Amino acid sequence: MHNSFPANGFMGNNLDGMWQAVEEFRSRFEKRSGTRAGRGELRSAILALLAERPMHGYQIIHEIEQRSGGSWKPSAGSVYPTLQLLADEGFVSAEESNGRKIYSLTEAGREDVAGSETSAPWDSLGTSSSPGFAALPKAGVDLAQAAAQVGRTGTPKQVQEAVTVLEDARRRLYSILAQD
Repeated sequence: MHNSFPANGFMGNNLDGMWQAVEEFRSRFEKRSGTRAGRGELRSAILALLAERPMHGYQIIHEIEQRSGGSWKPSAGSVYPTLQLLADEGFVSAEESNGRKIYSLTEAGREDVAGSETSAPWDSLGTSSSPGFAALPKAGVDLAQAAAQVGRTGTPKQVQEAVTVLEDARRRLYSILAQD
């Protein structure tokens, strides 16, 4: 059953406003990809990982995803060009091993990492072991999808109950920020 609400009703014309809100929320909080992260972040992440041990490209992608608690998974299309740029700059070298290129830091790369005062990009994101930013996007997207489902298939009474729940949730979230 699809409910249509008048333009002055719940979330605008035929729930277009609800879907627009869900999509905006999703675009802000879905897993980050390499194309959404700044190039400086990806560069810092690669250098930080290679400072620990040599890796191939897909290991780098997996490590970034794991260390960011799943909130950032750069694409191969961003990692490999960054590795090539770092090699061109003399910070990284590549060695063929079992049909894969294994990347490691050069002396210049180690000096660059040692001289950098910035932390690894995933340190500011939170991780699954320290709940923080990584858990919030999923919970928010799940909530927005549930609200959209009620809007699509619920009765007018159910929709109004959902609005009340969402308004209460918003107030409670702000009260969290108001605490010490």
